[in-house]
Amino acid sequence: MTTHLPLFPLNTVLFPGLVMPLSIFEPRYRALVRALLETSEDEPRQFGVIGIREGHEVAPTGSGLPDEEDRPAGPADGFGADPADSFFSVGCVADASNIREREDGSGYELLATGTTRFTLRSVDAGGEYLVGEVEELPEEDGDGAAALSQGVLRAFRTYQKRLAGAHERSLSGEQELPEDPSVISYLVAAASVLDTPTKQRLLQAPDTATRLADELRLLRRESALLGKLPSLPATDLTQQPTSPN
Repeated sequence: MTTHLPLFPLNTVLFPGLVMPLSIFEPRYRALVRALLETSEDEPRQFGVIGIREGHEVAPTGSGLPDEEDRPAGPADGFGADPADSFFSVGCVADASNIREREDGSGYELLATGTTRFTLRSVDAGGEYLVGEVEELPEEDGDGAAALSQGVLRAFRTYQKRLAGAHERSLSGEQELPEDPSVISYLVAAASVLDTPTKQRLLQAPDTATRLADELRLLRRESALLGKLPSLPATDLTQQPTSPN
């Protein structure tokens, strides 16, 4: 069964259970937020975060001609004739919370909390913002997820320590990590320093066990690399930058 969701294309990946701050300034996405604010308080304010495979997160505002310099971006600007071709096929449903309008009225700040994955079937660009026809993508355990999750946790601990060493700082105590294999798989995917295509691959893994097995390989590879290149730059493990749109 399919449903329709407002779409928020990003050059990053949102995982179920993880929180991402968003800064909204483009008119098309301000319109999306206004639509969310019109939703009853008893209903979830949901939209779909979808990764950009080809295109630009922030669209150009005009062709360069003097009378077109301030033309607002259309819903599909920056994504080609068929936006669906510019996006990855799997995204994440987000619940919007703490929506705050800027004092100067130029946009909004909000927190997007990932809930469930979806498969993108088609994109409608006929309104003020993109709307996707989506189908929920359930999370299956797969074979050996529980055992793999313990191996991933051990590998993640090693990765954290080596990453902290490369950053020339120490970890502040032992962090509490979850026990549920699917939660572990998404947390590790979000907290690891990986490029967007790799994170997208982890998001759309067919089941938890496959994702964990992939993460185990990645963590061992990255830990080995960090061991040889202790000065390799890295970002904070648990902090994601605000994504401007």
